[in-house]
Amino acid sequence: MPGKVSPSDLLEHVFDRTGAADETVTQGPADGEDAAAIDWPGGTLVVSSDPISLAASQVGTLGVHVACNDVAASGADPRWLTAVVMLPEETDLEPISRDLDVAAQAVGASIVGGHSEYVDALDRPLVSLTAMGSTEAFIPTGGAEPGDRVVLTKAAGLEGTAILAADFGDDLEVDAAACERAEAFLEEISVVPDARLVREYATAMHDPTEGGVAAGLLEVARASECRLDIDRDAVPVREETAALCAAAGVDPLRIFGSGALVATVPDDDLEACLDALSGAGIEAAVIGTVREAVDRPELRLGDETITNPVEDDLYPLWSAVDTAE
Repeated sequence: MPGKVSPSDLLEHVFDRTGAADETVTQGPADGEDAAAIDWPGGTLVVSSDPISLAASQVGTLGVHVACNDVAASGADPRWLTAVVMLPEETDLEPISRDLDVAAQAVGASIVGGHSEYVDALDRPLVSLTAMGSTEAFIPTGGAEPGDRVVLTKAAGLEGTAILAADFGDDLEVDAAACERAEAFLEEISVVPDARLVREYATAMHDPTEGGVAAGLLEVARASECRLDIDRDAVPVREETAALCAAAGVDPLRIFGSGALVATVPDDDLEACLDALSGAGIEAAVIGTVREAVDRPELRLGDETITNPVEDDLYPLWSAVDTAE
């Protein structure tokens, strides 16, 4: 099954194999952390890389926003990007480069380099972006404290909903107008505006991607060595998401979640944080509370207790398409 390398494999093979020691690296590879933090004259340089390999639609747009979201969720403003674009033979580069340009301009970042080539072994484009930005106050995934409240901006599964509509909409029994609205969710994938407001109050922030909101919440719990108690009914799910997920037989909380921002906020700052988001027209909901871990970090999602990595429900759909072909 495709998907992220497991945390146990990363711990065994990656986290202690990071090349030369460098005292300027204040946050390196770690469970649940999507960005690195490096001391530099301007404060802290935040760096994050992410690939887009399976979505068939608007990979350039997704690539920019997914990489920049991780930088923004660490308290920085994305400023520079490098792009690696690997293409199947005879694939048109023009729409991908156009989407990269438009998305980068939208978040205020400059594409400063990268690489592109055609690869015989690929059957769909692979785009990987590295985003960089600076901040005076790095915010880790692992900063949640017992008593903090858990806030989610926008809604669960926005990216996954757009992918379902674009890649599978013709095969699902869903109203065409709903699919059209769902594809437009790609316009909301960036959490840069959300993070700029929330970072003033948050102890931890995280951008849920693969595995959706459920995976993102568990990653916060693991990185912070805590328990998250989440009211599943409090997690916002849009009508289009519910319809497409029901038709595809997937969980809205377990499909690609870019577009939402998970944050933990001290109770004393909660009202100010929500007011700031509301004033900017950004929807947000309080979905749970941070608790001390008893035996090990865990996510309590309604009646479900989750300790193992969450697999994304979209991967079997892509695998089924590949098998059919």
